[in-house]
Amino acid sequence: MKYKSTRGQTEELSFMDAILTGQAPDGGLFLPTELPDFSDKLESWRGLSYTELAFEIMSVFANDIPENDLKEIIEKAYSSFRHEDIAPLAPVGKNLILELFHGPTLAFKDIALQFLGRVFDYILEKRDLNLNILAATSGDTGSAAIYGLKDSERVQVFVMHPHNRTSRIQALQMCTVNQNNIHNIAVEGSFDDCQAMMKDIFNQLDFKKQYDLGAVNSVNWGRLLAQTVYYFYAYFQATENNQETLSFSVPTGNFGDIFAGYLASKMGLPIKKLYLATNENDVLCRAFDTGLYKKGTVHHSVSPSMDIQLASNFERYLFYSCGQDSTKLRELMGEFKANGELHYDLSCELIEAKRCDTDMTLATIKKYSDDSNYVLDPHTATGVYVADLLAPEERIVCLATAHSGKFPESIKLACGEALGNHPILDALSEKDMKYQVADAHTETIKSIIVKTLEDA
Repeated sequence: MKYKSTRGQTEELSFMDAILTGQAPDGGLFLPTELPDFSDKLESWRGLSYTELAFEIMSVFANDIPENDLKEIIEKAYSSFRHEDIAPLAPVGKNLILELFHGPTLAFKDIALQFLGRVFDYILEKRDLNLNILAATSGDTGSAAIYGLKDSERVQVFVMHPHNRTSRIQALQMCTVNQNNIHNIAVEGSFDDCQAMMKDIFNQLDFKKQYDLGAVNSVNWGRLLAQTVYYFYAYFQATENNQETLSFSVPTGNFGDIFAGYLASKMGLPIKKLYLATNENDVLCRAFDTGLYKKGTVHHSVSPSMDIQLASNFERYLFYSCGQDSTKLRELMGEFKANGELHYDLSCELIEAKRCDTDMTLATIKKYSDDSNYVLDPHTATGVYVADLLAPEERIVCLATAHSGKFPESIKLACGEALGNHPILDALSEKDMKYQVADAHTETIKSIIVKTLEDA
């Protein structure tokens, strides 16, 4: 299996090389040169454990890692999860909630980043290399990356987050990990500022090479690969045979989580619909409704991990929408860079998008707490609201992207009290926080990286 850039101007790479490279040197994102069709394997995969299923899927894409080594990587990655099913389904009302929050940081990002962390460890040890990770986060990616890499002897981790714009718990999870290889940077700006600086630095190829920079954001193919697994796993838990179709509702910010479902469908999983749920930051909803992808102003909401105006993985979807025409893709991304918008017909029978604003989010949390005694986090609530709106009579798998305890302020707003707390989160202490504040300028971030590595 080889990997190509969406922009078509980078040589094809192996899985391990694509993982280490992160963002392609031409500014594009890596995708497999071809996607396998798993249709004829679905029946034999029923009944597999999560880790067994992960191996069956991942081994096709990571075929430059020996099978026994890959099995060990997968087992290590998910040994830290608190539920034996890794990603269990919980019946709540008419829907099924896919609980993706049983990892170390109680967020769905753990499923990908525990795997990616072990893959990094494996490759770096095999090749006797060191790597410096630069990440941008709206909240959950940062802590998941930190917990996935904090014990890695060959990795330094630099995480940029928007200062005072994550939830208190998200900031505590990131900034209380007191490991010498973890460096938190609180940026005076938005998540989009953080992500833009990260991409800018990755595009400075000489700097990237000199300081051995790598990525754990969903620009890294390894993230998406790991996320496709739970779509297959949920399908097998929710259906009795492969003639059934199943719909998923997905809270969406950076488009990675729902794009993994799109990939699963292209690989033969019988998905009927993917419902894309946004909050007030509805750039993706507007893009699918009107064909206009246009950056707006970030609105700060009760679901902060979705407070995003520029979705990294949108480029991957656009690439497939263009018929994998890299020339056309480059034209569209050039249009967006020049004008701050692009026009393209994104209509897709598989994906339907709707917006859920703060009032709707809080009302949904309250309703499910009262009616089903189940506390939704504010991101999951957007997906549940959209599922109930667009498919009121249908059983939908709604992706639960975080434990409700990570957002006590939002839960209190909805329910009058902070229900659904978690003891791991309750034990976090502000007195142990360690981070540095920086302005939203690329050169500032570069200087922090250089100084930190020189002092290490």
